[in-house]
Amino acid sequence: MPEQLMDLLKLAYRQKAAVYAVGDFFGSFFNDFSLKKIFAGFMVILEMFGSVIFDAPVTPRGDELDLTGYNLVFEDEFNGDSLDYTKWEHWREGVYGPGYLADSQVEVKDGALTLSAEYLENGKFGPGWYAADIQLKEKYKCGYFEIKCICNSGPDFWSAFWIQADHPYEHEISNGGIGGAELDIVESISSYQSSPFLKNAVTQTVHCNGGDDDVENIDSRNLGKFKGKNIHEEYNTYGLEWTDSEYIFYVNGVETRRTSFSKGVSQVEETVRVSMCTPPVDEITLPLDFKTEFKVDYVKIYQKSDNT
Repeated sequence: MPEQLMDLLKLAYRQKAAVYAVGDFFGSFFNDFSLKKIFAGFMVILEMFGSVIFDAPVTPRGDELDLTGYNLVFEDEFNGDSLDYTKWEHWREGVYGPGYLADSQVEVKDGALTLSAEYLENGKFGPGWYAADIQLKEKYKCGYFEIKCICNSGPDFWSAFWIQADHPYEHEISNGGIGGAELDIVESISSYQSSPFLKNAVTQTVHCNGGDDDVENIDSRNLGKFKGKNIHEEYNTYGLEWTDSEYIFYVNGVETRRTSFSKGVSQVEETVRVSMCTPPVDEITLPLDFKTEFKVDYVKIYQKSDNT
């Protein structure tokens, strides 16, 4: 599909990427011809139409993750009975959005970290909706960052693993992402969908500011919606390889997208966060007995020797 036609149809970047994936696939089709390849080609085309017409998720089909040359520099498998506060801290506690963030919503048990969202009548800061947002005390620049997790289900609240600079939204400081960006490695914002086809998907996004002359609005690139495997019931892995020249995103060890949006990759150390995100609205219209959980098996960070 020509670029001009895609622009005329006002396709988003993620939809254009699904179209380009068809060309990439068939560009190598005859180099490895097989019945399996024919079926895969059919699925690539089908997913392309689904993305363009319905903004549906696509299957990761890029290169497999290769950590050759990387060393493990951080690992937390949550094997204790409480959060390790020598490594982690709460991003903040107290009033946030339509509710509260509190340490009561963080639990480490049976080899997993759980962040929960629920209504508490006798919560730490009074009655209301409670969630949690934690971050590593040490900051990082470049490397491979991975989480193994089960995303929460239900509407409003959503699971996220991301990296954030101190000033990713300030025009002059961010400077198109070079001075800091927000890197959303996984956000499970489709769990409210009734269809399993749409529900088992995550988004991956880069946010910054200063990429253009618009000072007030954030510059964003939604890289796409990508399929996982029963993500609200089973563990999946989500990763980001942050190199000197680009960001490479992964789902279950398979590349989804790579980008250097907008002026290039961040050149500053940033904070790694695990969040049960709260909706950006004044009210939550959920029954008061609703509860949802974001469960994490591990967080790992790898770097090459010249990054440490």
